Amino acid sequence: MLIWQKVWRLGERGKRESRQLEEEQSQVYADVEKARQEWERAMKQFEYALGKDEIDYAIYVLEAAERKYQIHLKQAKRLSGVQEDVIERKVSM
Repeated sequence: MLIWQKVWRLGERGKRESRQLEEEQSQVYADVEKARQEWERAMKQFEYALGKDEIDYAIYVLEAAERKYQIHLKQAKRLSGVQEDVIERKVSM
């Protein structure tokens, strides 16, 4: 195989990998946004809850939504290459 053919194949593979990464980043962003919206709905549900049972349920839904949001944010940070310990240090300052 000629050198230019090898370079061309490497370039095509790089483009394909780049597209896959962009698609993954786009999907992760969509997941983060969806989780944020779910968290906001859960907050409103909690704010308008009446009675012990509704409040208990709203707390359960809110905690689950918060956890889901945290999971998707971690995934987005990991994908973007941001180190979590650096972020945690900035937050604790």
